[in-house]
Amino acid sequence: MQLYNNLSAKERTTLIEEAGKDRLTISFYKYAKIENPELFRNHLFITWNAFDVLGRIYIAKEGINAQLSVPAENFTAFKNHLDTISFLVNVRLNIAIEHDNFAFLKLKVKVREKIVADGLNDDAFDVTNKGVHVGAEQFNLLIEDPNVVLVDMRNHYESEIGHFKNAVTPDVDTFRESLDIIEDDLKDHKEDKKLVMYCTGGIRCEKASAYYKYKGFKNVYQLEGGIINYTRQVEAEGLENKFIGKNFVFDERRSERISDDVIAHCHQCGTPADLHTNCANEACHLLFIQCESCKAKMENCCSSNCQEIIKLPFEEQKTLRKGQGNSNDIFKKGRADHLPFKKDLRNIFDMQKKD
Repeated sequence: MQLYNNLSAKERTTLIEEAGKDRLTISFYKYAKIENPELFRNHLFITWNAFDVLGRIYIAKEGINAQLSVPAENFTAFKNHLDTISFLVNVRLNIAIEHDNFAFLKLKVKVREKIVADGLNDDAFDVTNKGVHVGAEQFNLLIEDPNVVLVDMRNHYESEIGHFKNAVTPDVDTFRESLDIIEDDLKDHKEDKKLVMYCTGGIRCEKASAYYKYKGFKNVYQLEGGIINYTRQVEAEGLENKFIGKNFVFDERRSERISDDVIAHCHQCGTPADLHTNCANEACHLLFIQCESCKAKMENCCSSNCQEIIKLPFEEQKTLRKGQGNSNDIFKKGRADHLPFKKDLRNIFDMQKKD
């Protein structure tokens, strides 16, 4: 019985191309009590592999967090299977605004301690005592209220390319960092302000809203279904779109365009740009923003050093990587010191904080 992916990304790409079938990109999550995550994981892998599902799915005792793609012709069978699982009956599926048949190239179903790394002790508070969920129309009205503090619960590299107007965008690398920073920044407004939060698909706000209520915030709201669901509602109901730029997504697409605004800049030259790329040097793989001009000049690399390495014979590159593990740059996501424009922005930001 096969319980793992055995095809390379290149082999999977060829199969998708030969199939010539449209795929849907979908994400969903659900907090629920799962007694045996390993058994549940195996069940999902076997069933979804038969549906030709590809993606990244995390299972934990607290629930499931899934980002995946499925052939459009298999969607009904996939949805019917979800409805056979008691806690996933009619679960909200966030269907992508922009589909890409190559968004995912492997099926990975992993058991984790948590479905989102939040660093919280869930036994300390009631995780089911969540904030008020609001749809796009109510959200638009709420964020015009002067007594509202709108907070982006995503990381710096996500909000850098797109966010809601007038949102607080914490300069953090991880979700767990943002929780204490936001509480500290708003500690004097736990009773007189409405705390309104949003994220990509809603999962981070689900836990954060319960946490902030536990911490004493009286009026806590969250955008139902996150930016993905908001965009679909805005289009379907003819509402004003208050999101500017692109929505960062965690698959090969890396982003979906929500508005025509380009609010970010190339990390190498400063030209307006909002396309994330991974450095072509496999030993680096740094995620950063690169304009088309720098992409051509630097050959998809973040530095001249990486550019020299990718020109070496493949076996020599492998030898250089042997025993080195991942470069620390892979975790910096645009903060690496050798990115000249991004470094200048960081220096300005740090001076402003000191003032």
